[in-house]
Amino acid sequence: MSLSLGSIWRHPLKAIGREEVDGADLTPGAWLPFDRVWAVAHDRARLDGGWGVKANFLRGVTEPKLMAATATLAADGERLTLDHPDAGQITLRPDDPADLPHVLDWLGGIWPADLPAPTRIYRAPEAHLTDVPAPWISVHCRATHRAVEERVGQPLSIHRWRGNLWVEGAEPWEEFAWVGKCLRIGEAMLEVKERITRCKATMANPETGRRDADTLAALRSRGHQDFGVYAEVVAPGRIAPGAEIRVIA
Repeated sequence: MSLSLGSIWRHPLKAIGREEVDGADLTPGAWLPFDRVWAVAHDRARLDGGWGVKANFLRGVTEPKLMAATATLAADGERLTLDHPDAGQITLRPDDPADLPHVLDWLGGIWPADLPAPTRIYRAPEAHLTDVPAPWISVHCRATHRAVEERVGQPLSIHRWRGNLWVEGAEPWEEFAWVGKCLRIGEAMLEVKERITRCKATMANPETGRRDADTLAALRSRGHQDFGVYAEVVAPGRIAPGAEIRVIA
């Protein structure tokens, strides 16, 4: 069965909100545009202006309620709308300090008072705030997701994995064999770098923000804790859902 790109997702504000896009222009050595551009730092963060480790920021692994947020980034890339079933909706300019008090107030409906308090929206001018410092994009397979669903014994949202690119037509766990190979997607080429090791953030239902499925046990039943792979853009081009994907050794 041929491979194709099923969907593209970005997460402008790290760990808080997801958004489907109808296409993306990929650049060698760069992240998916507007994915994890910003993050909310807390009062124990140690940041120096560049990329920061994920422990500096609010994350779903710490408070699963964050997983239930959705996002819409305006075409100008300056205004972000967040929507959450408990906190409601807010529109902000992440780079505008004047909007920070409104964001912190909005987060008060989600983030527990006994955890390190959110203090600011952080942006690293030359890096995106993905979990690894390299300019990688995450690639996932629908068939692998369905295999995890079967193991868990219940339907699962793909948003538990907070992935970027979702591939249709692969066999379950086939993506692990792509490490060291390249994926031609539309005009672009991506080199698959390594598998992605998962944490308990994936146990949270992204519709409710509550942990309700032991995804990690499902992964460990196969002798690992991995889901999806990281890939780096090595040739530029536009990608869009429906594009054919070819695996190149």
